[in-house]
Amino acid sequence: MRPMDNEKHAILNDVLKSFAGLTDTDIAVGQSLWRTRKIAKGDFFNMQSFVCTDLALITKGVFRIYFVPPKTQEEKNVYFFSEKQFLVSFRSFINQYPCYYYIQALEDAEIISINYKDLQYLYTTPTGWEKFGRLIAELFFNYSQSRAEEFLFNTAEERYIKLTNEHPNIVNRIAAYHISSYLGIKNPSLTRIKKRLLAKK
Repeated sequence: MRPMDNEKHAILNDVLKSFAGLTDTDIAVGQSLWRTRKIAKGDFFNMQSFVCTDLALITKGVFRIYFVPPKTQEEKNVYFFSEKQFLVSFRSFINQYPCYYYIQALEDAEIISINYKDLQYLYTTPTGWEKFGRLIAELFFNYSQSRAEEFLFNTAEERYIKLTNEHPNIVNRIAAYHISSYLGIKNPSLTRIKKRLLAKK
């Protein structure tokens, strides 16, 4: 972990202002508590059975959140996160108990992160950080609800379109089998979806 340089500080400022309306004064209160970190492709932000102790903002790279069912031992991708998105295993983070998931970098990545105790401290200050905490909770609740509803109400093709809208160029950045796993389909089905969408253009 390293202190932020000016470029990372500017990125964090922009995101905090647009996401939670934090003022320069609010941001200054917490500035020294954020640290930068590089995570190599294939390495982990957090692992199953470990407590997620940090909330991060991605400044470079793509991450996947996945789990491995004991019976099949087949990795199942649940979420992807990329630049200017917050990254955390939220239930593990807020309850400080072991995580059910792995969070892995799919590219060489860089993040800015704050640990649980420091964020809890910021919530007690007379600033906009408590609002930030509420908005983070709402954001990850919406992620969870949206993901569940995708499988109830959307086809695999609709899920694919939503994924590419949320993560532009992700198809060119990660392996197809990761996308297939996320969509709940096999690679041949993904190939057919791509062909149909290409034919519609």
